[in-house]
Amino acid sequence: MRGVEQIPWLYDAGNGVRAIGVDPCPQALRKARHRAPGVPLVRARAEALPFRDGSFDAVVSGLVFCSVSDVPRGLGEVRRVLKSGGVLRMLEHVRSRRPVAAWLQDRTQPAWTWFTGGCHPNRDTEAAVTAAGFVVDPASYRAESDMRRFEAHLRRG
Repeated sequence: MRGVEQIPWLYDAGNGVRAIGVDPCPQALRKARHRAPGVPLVRARAEALPFRDGSFDAVVSGLVFCSVSDVPRGLGEVRRVLKSGGVLRMLEHVRSRRPVAAWLQDRTQPAWTWFTGGCHPNRDTEAAVTAAGFVVDPASYRAESDMRRFEAHLRRG
């Protein structure tokens, strides 16, 4: 996952793909508007996506769920807006598997969260995705330090 190799993976969905950007922060949307003037942008939170059920073939989440206030609700919204057979593509930093590093994440989390505007470096986002009814595709799974990149599909049945 060095450099920007993860960026094409996140958005590789073939020709005719139409992206819609979502962010709760007006400043972030202004920056996005400057960088991608033709992309529709929507101010919304992950916990309350303003889209119809089954609207999307894919949801791309890049360093989002560390800052979502209600992770289960946000992932429930992702489930809701995905079409049957849809995919969640996620790039996220997660709780360390190394005990000393996890302990350090726990100790620095309050200050880190305040300083970064809401990021929780010690969340077990992978477990939250599974608990929300997704199955991580092992062929897509990449891990480097505390960063994870994967595709997840809705669990059948």
